[in-house]
Amino acid sequence: MTPELRHLRYLLAVADHGSFTRAAEDLRISQPTLSQQVRQLERTVGAQLLDRTARRVRLTDAGETYARHARRALRDLAAGQRALRDVQDLSRGHLRLAVTPTFTAYLVGPLVAELYDRHPGVTLNVMEMPQDRIESALLADDIDLGIAFAGAHLPGVDAATLFTETLSLVTGARRPEDGPPRPLPVEELAERQLALLSGDFATRGHIDAHFAAHRVQPRIAVEANSVQALVEIVRRTPIATVLPDAVTHDHLRLVPVPLEPALPARTVTLLRRRGGYESAAARAFTDLARELVQARGYTDARP
Repeated sequence: MTPELRHLRYLLAVADHGSFTRAAEDLRISQPTLSQQVRQLERTVGAQLLDRTARRVRLTDAGETYARHARRALRDLAAGQRALRDVQDLSRGHLRLAVTPTFTAYLVGPLVAELYDRHPGVTLNVMEMPQDRIESALLADDIDLGIAFAGAHLPGVDAATLFTETLSLVTGARRPEDGPPRPLPVEELAERQLALLSGDFATRGHIDAHFAAHRVQPRIAVEANSVQALVEIVRRTPIATVLPDAVTHDHLRLVPVPLEPALPARTVTLLRRRGGYESAAARAFTDLARELVQARGYTDARP
């Protein structure tokens, strides 16, 4: 006899909660019904899947093996259901996108606007998270695409180059008679007050590594957890910051100042799960992302 899908979901709920009581509450069924259904599954597969003798219910060795395959089966089924709902002409569809935080400041808005303009029937779920969580979410099939940086990726994650991101020192608007800013030796930053992203951002690590390589210790006057906060600080104070050039492109009252030596450029990549189902919405988003970065003049790093 083949187990029913609800049996798989019941087993995984008990395993995740470590309790029949909490799992039953989450599933909105009675505890006796849940217990009976799980025992029926165990009879069907011919093995004890749960150890009920400890204070916390846990999977047996056989249960661990079975649950791993059950999770995979449910993920594949969910992918199949999404494929059935996916309309190839994109009159309907759904896309789950995750980005590292700095991209919400200059890339997400234009991408969403372009997607909505072309395919208003496609719904979009945008999440902001660190790169390691993006890759884990891709492998778990919790998201369809991620935008992050090139580097060492988890096995099973494919990265396609999107563009090259460059960064500069950024100050408030200058007077026209001052002319364009001269390149600033990085050593002179020791005399400047800076506002930088907090250490939670990969961009901050990139900046700190450049300063450390040149033995510079700038005075960090402000740390912020959003690019928009830095933009407002720099616009209203003499404090400078370091931001992607694409951010200053969208803010006329910000002035990029080239550093000598320049901060190393970073390759921005579009991440996806290797061998995973690619919806029509994901394919369309990939195409428009490439078109948009080219139209906006971001440096294209593809060979």
